[in-house]
Amino acid sequence: MKEKRRAPAVTSLPQSPQAEADHRVRRYALTMVIRTVCFLLMVLVQPLGWWTWAFAVAAIFLPYIAVVYANAGSDSTPSAVESPTAQLEAPRASAPDPISAEPDVIRIIERHDDREAGER
Repeated sequence: MKEKRRAPAVTSLPQSPQAEADHRVRRYALTMVIRTVCFLLMVLVQPLGWWTWAFAVAAIFLPYIAVVYANAGSDSTPSAVESPTAQLEAPRASAPDPISAEPDVIRIIERHDDREAGER
């Protein structure tokens, strides 16, 4: 007998590779913009003081931090794909009621009066 595949829930799927790559590029670019600002502040801020050295340290070490931060995945924990059908419980079967043993019947009657009135 063929086994039926269950559709995964959209909320449990991991991020697409393209979206994850775009997210990493944005994180790297943001960190490098901060490094550039630190470098400019190091050069332009006068008089020289402790903040000049703080900007220098940031400008030196931010490339390493940017690479590590960009290469770290957004979620490194493996996620189990969940099936929404597994979460639904079947309604409990109750004893059949002898009075309402017949199924409900819905009858749809189409009338063509409107179409004939428009053609005249």
